[in-house]
Amino acid sequence: MDKDNIVSTLNNLIETSRDGEEGFRTASEHVTDAQLKSLFANRAASCAASVRELQALVQAQGGEPTNSSSVSGALHRRWVDIKAAVTGQDNLAILNEVERGEDVAVASYKKALAMSLPSEVLSVVQRQYEGAQKNHDQIKQLRDQLRASH
Repeated sequence: MDKDNIVSTLNNLIETSRDGEEGFRTASEHVTDAQLKSLFANRAASCAASVRELQALVQAQGGEPTNSSSVSGALHRRWVDIKAAVTGQDNLAILNEVERGEDVAVASYKKALAMSLPSEVLSVVQRQYEGAQKNHDQIKQLRDQLRASH
């Protein structure tokens, strides 16, 4: 895989991670449960750390790291805002949206892992993928628990 493709793949993951950071921050602002607020704030911080790590990899490849999130991420955050307003900041509705966002993150990382990345890049992408999968599974479990309690 040439450096341009590696940089492009990493920049896509930067957008995905920035979407996660901003999405978790938005969700944290809208949930009413203190534990969810804390969880989402921590996840936002983890995503920000992932962005920094990916940006360093892009620079190591001689590329220019992206500083933006994706259009679909912005639309997703807007949907969380609208849904929170309409549902009265319903924690279950917000968890549903966060899980949907994590589905996208997991898929983006799986796509990157299918590429022929150099080993030093692959190890970072694999570790971040595992984190995204863990986030997804935890959010899904919380959503299912909340759904069962309603």
